[in-house]
Parts: sequence; structure tokens; C-alpha cells
Amino acid sequence: MRVPYAGWIVAIGALIVCGALLFFTRSFTFYFDEWSFITTAPDWTIATYFEPHNEHPSMLLRLLYAALLGTVGLRTYLPYMAVLYLAHFANVLLLFELVRRRAGELIAVVAALLLLVMGMAWEDLFWAFQVGWLASVAFGLGALLALQMRRRWRTAAATGLVVVSLSFSGVGLVFAVAAAIHLLLTPTRRNELWWFVPVAISLLAWYTAFGRFGTHPDPQPTAANLLFDPLYTVWGLSQGIAGVIGVSGWFGYPLLGLAIVAVAWSWKRHGLDPFLAGIGAGLVAFFLVAGLTRAQLGWQQSGASRYVYVAAVLWLILLGDAARSLPWRGTSRPALAALAFLACFNSAVVLVEFGSAKTFQMQRGVADLQALNASRNYDCLNPAGSVDPMIMPDVLPPAYYRAIDRYGDPVAGKPIQDPNDFEVAVNNLRKPGC
Repeated sequence: MRVPYAGWIVAIGALIVCGALLFFTRSFTFYFDEWSFITTAPDWTIATYFEPHNEHPSMLLRLLYAALLGTVGLRTYLPYMAVLYLAHFANVLLLFELVRRRAGELIAVVAALLLLVMGMAWEDLFWAFQVGWLASVAFGLGALLALQMRRRWRTAAATGLVVVSLSFSGVGLVFAVAAAIHLLLTPTRRNELWWFVPVAISLLAWYTAFGRFGTHPDPQPTAANLLFDPLYTVWGLSQGIAGVIGVSGWFGYPLLGLAIVAVAWSWKRHGLDPFLAGIGAGLVAFFLVAGLTRAQLGWQQSGASRYVYVAAVLWLILLGDAARSLPWRGTSRPALAALAFLACFNSAVVLVEFGSAKTFQMQRGVADLQALNASRNYDCLNPAGSVDPMIMPDVLPPAYYRAIDRYGDPVAGKPIQDPNDFEVAVNNLRKPGC
């Protein structure tokens, strides 16, 4: 079904929501992994940019943070969040265009709105550091869109976009797999796979030289991860589809079953589509690869909020194609419209709830930074003390003071609004027995 001005509706709606989120997060501050970038940035060399963050390639993510630190510094968090929402805005528009080309404007609008207010993906929407993942998704979707075009340069453009996606984070591997499977299953385009050979060689060379030395979560991965990987993958797939409508937990299993049936029915009716087969392969590969290094944390770790965003994007493409066969006309239209509205509304409510919880966490983060400032010239300051293991783990006072001297103070002039956490943080910085 056609929707008048569908593209404008999605673009304006996404602009309003992203603007509202930026206003809502105006009091947020730097958090967790960001400090590993901030405190080491003055020592970065060319080789540093190729070092992985955890297991992820992060060349362009480091470059982005270097640019932001060198311009706006640490004085305000707004530009960092603005870049995050720019990536989210791009993902909504790109998802709309991909689904529109295959399933029509109405289904594309619904898919875009579901992604726009995806509450179960709150971690990716309330933490600027996740711009690495969202940028990977944006350039990956751009690569998939380029492959759909009827241009001689489409595969070259898709290859370049996949390289950029991989340079932000390992999430780019999802779209590399999706693109490769698409070309492999299209007989007339198999010779275009050669474009991705240099990408595979470069990724292998990077892993050999840098990636294999990346830090892993504690406990370390073991061979037992191979046994847990299938459970890890199934749970991640279920939470991705559940996140589309704003729910989580065991309820994801029946939803996964229904989603698989819907996709299989669509493929049986219309035939196996190489593009959608690539999307499905990329979705499964995302969790299989993550499980090799993360399954030791528990198979339910694959349902973490930051994974839901990536999985949901791919599920929306798959289910959008299946939804084109639904009876969107006649008496079925109001019922389907009501279900779509309820899914969006429920997800938006979840997003607001998690946003409120994140606000309290950020208040604690601000109190930690204020405690560091107040303790700078304190005789009992422990140089090896951790101000808050939950907010700023492994950030030592000397490294923090060097960073704010270089890039600015993120809490300068702000009154103490969380005295309890402030006192706890000050005590954490005190030498034992002092």
C-alpha cells in the first residue's frame, strides 16, 4: 500500500524523536568504556588506531573520538550524543528505504517507527560510545542498499561501505556476510564476489597483527563456548525479535517460532530470495561469532540490550518482506494498524522507562567526577583508587586529572546534586587507614 509523503513522515518523525532524545539526555556524561579512550587518547599513535577495543576493530571509532576530544573536549557531552542520534537517524531512514523497495511504503513506515523508538535497545540509544555499533549498522545498511541499485558501480560502493562498517566495529561482519551470501546465491552476480576477497584478506591480516591481542571478558573464553554457542544464538535471535515489540525474556521463544514460520511461509510462496537469505545468514552469524568469545558469560548474555538493536534491524527486514503478503486492505487493515500502534507504543514506553533509570545512573556518574575534582589536592588521595567500579572501572586519578587538564572538566560549575554518591566516591578515593 502507498502512503502519501511516506519518506517525509519517517524523516520528520525521526528528526523529532532524535531531537527529543538529545534534549532528554542533555545532563548525561561520559561513562564506562569511554574513559578507556579518554584517558589514553594523549598517548595514541598510528598503531593505536588499529588496536581492537575488546574484540572489535575500532579504527574509525577512535578517529571519531580523537576528533571530538580535539574540538569540543570533555566540557560537554551533547556533541557525542548528537553524533549517536545522527547514526540512529540514518539507520531509520535506510531501513525505511530497504523495506520500502521490497514491501511497500506502509510496511516500511511501520518498520522504521519500530526501530526509531526501540526501547529494548536502550543501551545503544543512551550511551554515546555505542555510536561505533550504530555507525557500523548505518554503513552496512548503506552497503545492502547499494547492492539493490542498477548501477555499474554498485558492488564497488557496497564493498567500500562494508569496509567502513567494519572499521567502526565488528558488527560490520554481519553485513559482509549478508552481502557475500546475496551475491553467492545470485548466479548472474557470483563473479562480483571477487570484490570482497581483498576485504576478507585485510580483515584476516588485521586480526593476525592486532585483533587476536584484544582483551576478552573475564572469565576468558574456552573451547566449551562451542557447546554453548547454539543456545547463545537461539536466545539472541529470540530477544532480537521480542525487542521489536518491546518485550523480553522467555516470551521471545514463541515469537521466534512465529517469526521463523512467517519467513518460511513467505519464502515458500515467493521462492528463496538471495537478498533475504543473506540477511538471515548475517543475523545468525552475528550471534554465532559473538558466542565464540562471549558464551562463557552465560548463554543469556546474547540478549543484552546492545545486541537487540542489531538483531532487530535484520529481523525488521526479514519480517517486512513477509508482511507484504498480509491482507492490508479491507477489515484486516484496522486490526493490523492497531497491532502496529501497540507495538510502537509499548516499545516507546520501555524506552522512556530505561531512559529514566539511565538518568539516575548518570547522576551518580556526575557525582563520581565531582568527587575526583574535590579530592585532587587531598592528602589522603589514593593514586591507585577506583572512584566507582560500576561507572568508571580502571580509571585511576592521575590519568583522569591528565585528561581533564588537556580536554576540559566535564563537571565544572555543576552543583552537587547527589550527595550520597558523592560521599561514597570520596571514600573510595581515600587511602586505606588515612
